[in-house]
Amino acid sequence: MTRRQKAIAFFVALCVLLVGAAISLNVSWIVITAERARIQVLVLGILTFGLIIAGLIIYTVFLVLEIKRNEEHDTFINAVTHELKTPIASIRLYLETLQSRPLNDEQRRGFYDVMLADADRLHHTVDQVLKAGVASQKPKVIARSSVDMSALANECVDLALARHHLQRNAIVLESHDEGPLMVRGDAEELRTVLSNLLDNAVKYSADIVRITVAVAAPSPDTVWVRVQDRGVGIPRKQLKRIFRRFYRVQTRGFKQVKGTGLGLYIVRSIARAHGGRVFAQSEGEGRGATFTLELPRLAS
Repeated sequence: MTRRQKAIAFFVALCVLLVGAAISLNVSWIVITAERARIQVLVLGILTFGLIIAGLIIYTVFLVLEIKRNEEHDTFINAVTHELKTPIASIRLYLETLQSRPLNDEQRRGFYDVMLADADRLHHTVDQVLKAGVASQKPKVIARSSVDMSALANECVDLALARHHLQRNAIVLESHDEGPLMVRGDAEELRTVLSNLLDNAVKYSADIVRITVAVAAPSPDTVWVRVQDRGVGIPRKQLKRIFRRFYRVQTRGFKQVKGTGLGLYIVRSIARAHGGRVFAQSEGEGRGATFTLELPRLAS
C-alpha cells in the first residue's frame, strides 16, 4: 500500500468514526431530552447534527479527491520527466560520440536517424502536453473544412507504420463504403485523434502487432473510424476511466506502458469539439480492444 493510499484509508476511517460518534451523541441526546424538550428543540438538534455529519462526509470526500488528484499529477510529472529525459540523454550521447570519434558516412547516417527519431519523440511529448492544456480550457473555435476520413485514415496508418517500424500487414485499413466519407472539422485535430488511437493500439499490442482500422458510415449522417487491436485488452472496470486525464490502463502480467496518460483524454476532447464522441469496447484482459470515433457526416 502506497503512502497516499494509507492517507486515504486513514481519513476515510476517521470520517466513519466521527460520523458514528456524532450519530451516537445525537441518539443519546434525543433519548435523554425527549421527555423534557420541546419538539422544536429536538428538531433543531437533529438538523444541527445532520449538518455536522454532512459536513464531515463532504470534507472527507473532497480531501480524498484532492489526494488522488495530487497522486495523478505526480504520476504525470514522473512520466513526462521520463519521456523528456530519455531522448535528450540519447541525443546527447550520440552527439558526444560524433564529436569524439571518427565515423564513416554510414555510421553518421545511422546516428542522425536515431537522433531524428528521438527529436520526434520529444516533439510528440511536448505536443501532447500542450494539446491537453488546450483541451482542459474552454472549447476553442475550430477552423472547419471538409475532411475525407478515408484518406486521413490511410495517411495516419502510413505514419504509424513508419513511426513504429512495422511491416505493412501489421495495420490493415478497411473501407466499407464506396466514395469519400466526409466530415466537417479541423484536419490536423482529427489527424491527432487517429494517430493517438493507432499509437495506443501499437503500445498495447504486446509482442505481435495486428491492428485493423475500419472506416464506415453506419447511417447516412454518421461516420465511424474503428481501431481494433488484438493486444492486452482492457478490464471492464477500467473502460469508463481510460479517457480521464493522466489515466493509463493497468493489466496483470503486462509491463507498464510508457507515456503521459494524455492521449485518450485529448482524443475525447477533440471528438466532443467536433460534435462527435469516442468509446471503447473490450471483452477483458488478453482479448484486445476496439476504439470507435463517431463523427457527424457532411451531407453530400
